[in-house]
Amino acid sequence: MRCAAPRLDSSRAMSLSKALAVIFAATAAAADMACPGPAPNSSPRTANGVSWKVLTNQISQPRQLVQDTLGNILMAEGKGLRRLELDRAEGMDLCVKSSTQFVVDETLNHGIALTADGKTLFASSSTDVYAYTYDAATGVAGPARNVITGMNQTGHVTRTLYIPPENPDLLLVTRGSNDNVDPGTADIGSGRSQLRVFHVADLVNGKHAVDYTEGDVMGWGLRNSVGMGQDPTTGNIWSVENSLDDMKRLGDDIHNSNPGEEMNFHGRPNDTAGYHYGRNFGYPGCLSMFDTASVKDYAGGTREPTVGAQFMGDHQPQYSDLWCRRHATPPRITFGSHLAPLDVKFLHDGSAALIAFHGSWNRQPPNGYRLSRVSFANGNPVKRSHEGDAEEMLMWNSDNSDCEKHCFRPAGLLLDRQGRLFMTSDATGELFLVMGAQNKGVKANP
Repeated sequence: MRCAAPRLDSSRAMSLSKALAVIFAATAAAADMACPGPAPNSSPRTANGVSWKVLTNQISQPRQLVQDTLGNILMAEGKGLRRLELDRAEGMDLCVKSSTQFVVDETLNHGIALTADGKTLFASSSTDVYAYTYDAATGVAGPARNVITGMNQTGHVTRTLYIPPENPDLLLVTRGSNDNVDPGTADIGSGRSQLRVFHVADLVNGKHAVDYTEGDVMGWGLRNSVGMGQDPTTGNIWSVENSLDDMKRLGDDIHNSNPGEEMNFHGRPNDTAGYHYGRNFGYPGCLSMFDTASVKDYAGGTREPTVGAQFMGDHQPQYSDLWCRRHATPPRITFGSHLAPLDVKFLHDGSAALIAFHGSWNRQPPNGYRLSRVSFANGNPVKRSHEGDAEEMLMWNSDNSDCEKHCFRPAGLLLDRQGRLFMTSDATGELFLVMGAQNKGVKANP
């Protein structure tokens, strides 16, 4: 006896059809992306037109990163230097082909830079800068050679390295203070809280390491300026500053909203006689105001304080508001307090600076933990220095209250030749690919 094929009623048939459609749609969506990448350790949100994916994870505290002459990503991580070989795909189809730790050294904690010919690599520990020969084809680095020394201290221990694309003969090195308040940095000879410039040829060809204080002072009075970038339309250098913690003024605790973080202008790195070269930016005695309402009895010689105004606090009572206004160089842009900017890089057309805000540790509610941009035109920020809303958020966490465990925390930025943005998150051990940074962002809530 032959059995008749079972029949589905119309409602069941429709349900099955919908289920199959969902499966096919999901399969097609997955096929659209060559390698979706691992799931993120956070729940990022983005501005319109911005997309992202995690390229790789399980990296040990990734920080600064550069790209070699063959397009491989080189990054400083918590235990040395890592090389990521990428495929040739475009856009969000980009994939990591291999990941190799090619320098093993647990003292290397943040900085990395590569010469224009791609043959010499620089990396930094808390005390020294080292040079390595490097072969992009094999991914092999030679033995470390000490080229800059004399930076042993407590407090801020990262040494950011930057070779400006428009000035490939120079290496810029930043060094922070040895504590939250470091009175000794008021002496330029201390070598702390400074941005200094070195000649690459002198470092590569020199027989002995030079002391950090032998570099040219491009800026000082910078508490901890971790991020540096060059505007490709002007050649000017900009830095981002991590300002004071636990600030009090006239007995009032104002640390939750003051002082502001800073974006500072330094001019061209080879213009040693220029007006902006070697300026003092105020630390330790002078800081930048963000929340003017919490600052009482301002005596800076103006009717009312403004965002970015230089002012004093109880941590260095020998200074005055008026002295700060007259002698300290104010920032071009002042951001909200405790955002902790760790890197700044410019779009290739100079229309925006992208900033990695690592996020606060002693502010309530927590703030930062995001990728943002500042719009530029004709070599300057579109917003004026006394305006406090220059920051546009591109990518941020859904819930900052859970950022000790479940937030991405931007640390290093790299724009490749195609304009793709790579961003490290040290807290989660991730490398992100971000597209759409040319789009306007969402106004930040300070």
